[in-house]
Amino acid sequence: MLAERIPAIQSALAEAGLDGWFFACFQLNDPIGLDLLGLAGEGKLVTRRCYYLIPREGEPKKLVHGLEPAMLDHLPGTKSVYTTWQKNREELTRLVSGHRRLAAQYSPGNELPTISRLDAGTAELVRSAGVELVSAADLAQAFAATWTEDQLAGHRRANVHLHRIALEAFARVSEALRRGDQIDEYTVQRFILDAFDQVGLWAEADPIVGVNAHSADPHYQPGPDRSSVIRSGDFLLVDLWAKEKAPGSVYADITWVGVCAAAPTDRQQEVFAIVAGARDAAWELVRSRYPQQPVQGYEVDDAARGVIQKAGYGDFFIHRTGHSIGITDHGQGANMDNLETHDTRQLLAMTGFSIEPGIYLPGDFGVRSEINVALTADAAEITGAEPQRELLRLLA
Repeated sequence: MLAERIPAIQSALAEAGLDGWFFACFQLNDPIGLDLLGLAGEGKLVTRRCYYLIPREGEPKKLVHGLEPAMLDHLPGTKSVYTTWQKNREELTRLVSGHRRLAAQYSPGNELPTISRLDAGTAELVRSAGVELVSAADLAQAFAATWTEDQLAGHRRANVHLHRIALEAFARVSEALRRGDQIDEYTVQRFILDAFDQVGLWAEADPIVGVNAHSADPHYQPGPDRSSVIRSGDFLLVDLWAKEKAPGSVYADITWVGVCAAAPTDRQQEVFAIVAGARDAAWELVRSRYPQQPVQGYEVDDAARGVIQKAGYGDFFIHRTGHSIGITDHGQGANMDNLETHDTRQLLAMTGFSIEPGIYLPGDFGVRSEINVALTADAAEITGAEPQRELLRLLA
């Protein structure tokens, strides 16, 4: 509960030289704020603007609309109410006045889009009150991306299931090919989802199952009306993510690849070896430095990307090396990214993330090898199982 964490938030504000943390919520504009303020989830509907300010010292302050006066009643603090747009501006100015520097879900230049949630108009109103806005990126990671011990345990359990289910999916394909039965991407996707249900896992979106050119599309998803038959000689990628069904559970997210043959081609083996080497380089950077030395997200991306660039495939690694993992598959912490964004956030204890470099050859095939890393106070660990070391051979 946020109420119990306010003293820790206030200590973090003091340490960062900030006067407070400002939240402005409307509909689904700010996942971080909605989650921390207890406004996220089924049945929660923020149809009018509401605001919450946690000062560095003293009692928090609330500003809500007259149609939804109880919106923030579960949180501590004094409350003001507005109904008209004129009263909204007046009370918002009063709420933030007297604070020189306020953190908000804002990212200069939209450098970190997962943090950049405060709309420009509200930012203008806050600044017009003489307030300097500072990015809440570090605060959000510390208070919205860290896991509890129970969440870490659930993540580990989910990851063990994912590895087993992934290998069972490849075995299902192997069995069908050996018998001469027809099997397609969508059938394998349904097999995985059924396996999730059997062990109490759930996902916001369906897993990726892609053969050949589809494996070269990082976000390809089969469907009942879009699914390729899997045949002998094909290259197959399976990317699956899920979490336990209990509220607050944390995701696991992995990718494995294989060939529907007795052995891969030389090109397939070459590309897999490069991707696996990039994955291992990123992991080694984290393992060797954490927790003795700070590690920033972009450095992990550089470690993986450098391997792929050196091998001549840099133009075919078209996404970041990894993403934060939380109660949503893409969490609110640091991403392993120096491509799509320059993520300078430091990796924190009790957070988790993926390492998933890839090489995607349009019209041919794509390789991604994805592991999950959890950071405890003492060490970094790869969760679930050992990384994939060889391409799976489905007709060996």
